Amino acid sequence: MSEYELSGQKKKTKSVYISTVISIALVLMVTGLLGLILVHAKNLSKYVKENIVLNIIVNDGISEGDVLTLQKDIEKDPYTLRSEYISKELAAKNLKEDLGEDFIEFLGHNPLLPAIDVYMKEDYANTDSIQAFINKISKNEKIKEVVYQESLIDMVNHNIRVISIVVLAFAAILLIIAIALINNTIRLAIYSQRFLIKSMQLIGATKNFIRRPFITYGIVHGLLGSLISILLLILILKFAQQQVPELVFLRNWYEFALIFIGVIILGILIAGLSTYFAVTKYLKAKSNDLYS
Repeated sequence: MSEYELSGQKKKTKSVYISTVISIALVLMVTGLLGLILVHAKNLSKYVKENIVLNIIVNDGISEGDVLTLQKDIEKDPYTLRSEYISKELAAKNLKEDLGEDFIEFLGHNPLLPAIDVYMKEDYANTDSIQAFINKISKNEKIKEVVYQESLIDMVNHNIRVISIVVLAFAAILLIIAIALINNTIRLAIYSQRFLIKSMQLIGATKNFIRRPFITYGIVHGLLGSLISILLLILILKFAQQQVPELVFLRNWYEFALIFIGVIILGILIAGLSTYFAVTKYLKAKSNDLYS
């Protein structure tokens, strides 16, 4: 074979490998992006649930010290995430800001009662758990009533449940598509090397000897593709947070790192296995079948 033909073959092989890496990177980027969406959806669900507030109204005439003691007791409850004491004065100030006028001047006194705003832990932010919590604390004589929006809690939990099912189903479908696309890309790349594979086999090379360099290249391509996809995902994350600054509240770099590690493992695993099966196919094929 002439030097020109060898050079042309090398360029062709190089271009095939580059296109393979790019294809793997793009597919893994889309898969990783969906993983990031799942993480953000999960964190958004947690944020919403942990900001559902229960207003515990305290009886009039209870001293501030007794109310603070009650608050400490409530915070010890396993259902409680955090709480906030709202004095009569603070409640009046907040209501005045909401109304835009001084209602105390009109009424001549402050009719509001002190309260404790309680925020539930994520696992207990549902109607049944909240009702059980209310039944337990309502036995305290210092508490007049507990106010919360039951319909809002039911709606939030229903919507989160529906969205989670839809996103998970979409994630499963996309994962299957990603595996199929990467597999087909690698099969096409190996197809261009089918004559080389058969030639090595005809001169006596063992199957494992032939497979080894191809699988190594496949793993390297999967690793390169995954690293490129992670770089693209980080750029997308930064751009999204610049456009929507509120996303910073949903940011969790530990979970993001798990997504990135998953992308690397997925890229290496799919690329390695796809290469193995593609090379094995041509090792089993007859010489005449290589032309079809």
